[in-house]
Amino acid sequence: MLESYLREQRRHKDILLMTHIVIGYPSLDASFEIISTMVDAGVDLMELQIPFSEPIADGPVILRANQKALANGVTVKQCLEFADKAAKMFKIPFLLMTYYNILYKYGVEAFTDKMAAMGIRGAIVPDLPPEEGQSYLQAMDDHKLAPIFIYAPTSSLERMQKIAGYARGFIYCVARKGVTGQQTSFSNELESYLARCRKSTQLPLALGFGVKEKADVDFLKGKVDIAVIGSQTIRIVDKKTIPAAGEFLRSLRD
Repeated sequence: MLESYLREQRRHKDILLMTHIVIGYPSLDASFEIISTMVDAGVDLMELQIPFSEPIADGPVILRANQKALANGVTVKQCLEFADKAAKMFKIPFLLMTYYNILYKYGVEAFTDKMAAMGIRGAIVPDLPPEEGQSYLQAMDDHKLAPIFIYAPTSSLERMQKIAGYARGFIYCVARKGVTGQQTSFSNELESYLARCRKSTQLPLALGFGVKEKADVDFLKGKVDIAVIGSQTIRIVDKKTIPAAGEFLRSLRD
């Protein structure tokens, strides 16, 4: 189970690193090279995003990656084949991240059947509230897969506790209102929010949306279990090289 893996890793590390790629950006071959580089750099788990035309939780960096992947002709079938290959080749857990329209069109049960057969550990579907995901939650539970749900700074403690009742694996804490890749203030206000998150659940906590440098990761130690790095590695690949993204990830723990 994903939660057990995370707890075991945390016995040896003061914080875990989760990265994010958009499958097919800048190409399918490059996406696989990026995964290999990130695994070599020591990341602990990874989100594989199936590109979607309207990724409402994503900021301009990841939005552009989605659009480029779709313009390249990447299909859901190719993404699932890609995820299957990654899950079999690398030892870290992989999650699929996408929007509910993909699951709806594919068929929720067929999609979760496919995930289980591939060895994917869970999924992040940010536009599916748990109250409307009964068939998804049942299918995930049938396969012992982790449905990852999201806390926001605007979530009340009562709402957080309700969400935690549906979640498995870990909770993804959004650092601020808005979309991915924007500036986040790592401050006392964020610390107070994370304390509320911790009070609401016994599950491991991840924090994403704006983690860009070692100082951010250091700030999160002792407050969450997982730091999520998404847009920043895409920026580095775009501006520099794929190996530079690996060097950046290593620097977060140096």
